[in-house]
Amino acid sequence: MTATLTAWSIDRYGAPEVLSPVTRPVPAPAPGEILIRIRASAVTRADGMMRAGRPVFARPFLGLRRPRRNLSGTGLSGEVIGVGDGVGRFAVGDAVFGEAGLKFGANASHIRLDESGVLMKKPRALSHEDAAVMCDGPLTSWHFLHEVAGLRQGQRILILGGSGSLGTAAVQIAAAAGAHVVATCSAGNAALVAGLGAERVIDHAREDFTALPERFDVIFDTLGVSAFGAASPRLTEAGRYICPVLSPSLLGAMLRSRLSGRRRALFSAAGLQPPELLRAHLSRLLAMVEAGTLAPVLDRVYPLADLVEAHRYMETGRKRGNVVVM
Repeated sequence: MTATLTAWSIDRYGAPEVLSPVTRPVPAPAPGEILIRIRASAVTRADGMMRAGRPVFARPFLGLRRPRRNLSGTGLSGEVIGVGDGVGRFAVGDAVFGEAGLKFGANASHIRLDESGVLMKKPRALSHEDAAVMCDGPLTSWHFLHEVAGLRQGQRILILGGSGSLGTAAVQIAAAAGAHVVATCSAGNAALVAGLGAERVIDHAREDFTALPERFDVIFDTLGVSAFGAASPRLTEAGRYICPVLSPSLLGAMLRSRLSGRRRALFSAAGLQPPELLRAHLSRLLAMVEAGTLAPVLDRVYPLADLVEAHRYMETGRKRGNVVVM
């Protein structure tokens, strides 16, 4: 009997209900590829945006009328159960984690990936659930804080959305870098964010960050809830506003900020960086895990069969850290 895999298809843009399960034969790994039995995979805000075809201006890349690559999920953790000819980095039995990249398809029982992609051996210090989210909040936040903003010890940083997947990672990464961290979140999540390393936590429902008296070297808007124009007065003379949610307004702010003054609006997609660079970032994040300065925050874990419900919950805006299916 031919072995089958279960995955989730997105045949049209829309709400979580457009997700539908599909079964296919388990593929044999081609030369240079590994076959992974997935034990856990992430359900991220970025996954939801791609499922919905947002932002609309990205559809020439995603697919104009329907997704060009119609499988769901990017972050994953599992075990290697097959290797193609020429594979040298991994062997059958290795526990691995990483991302499917532009191929997508991580919300599945199996996946076949090129060994040269963003894939790492999973350390014992990480469960499969924790490892599955390392390429979302931790990797993206590391990229924006260190590569884009150039965060340094002693600087002041304001993190907007400190309790989400990116925010919980960013608070820990910034604190470990020796920065002075202020973060916004709801009152109910204040203790969580403070425990991750924020020196001050602001209830976003009660206090507007644009009215704060102090200025920051970096403002990291993890959710795209503000704008450079509103944030600029709260930046130091050479401060940087960084945001992983690309929009026409952010593109305009990046151009305008280059033309006058020293404050900058900055964006650079983590997923478009070379795999070897992203693996180097992951190595630094794993060192933090081993040192006890970084721990992924998990909110809910759903069965893979409940992916639609996991997407629904992810989109409520109430999640604390990460959502996983397994």
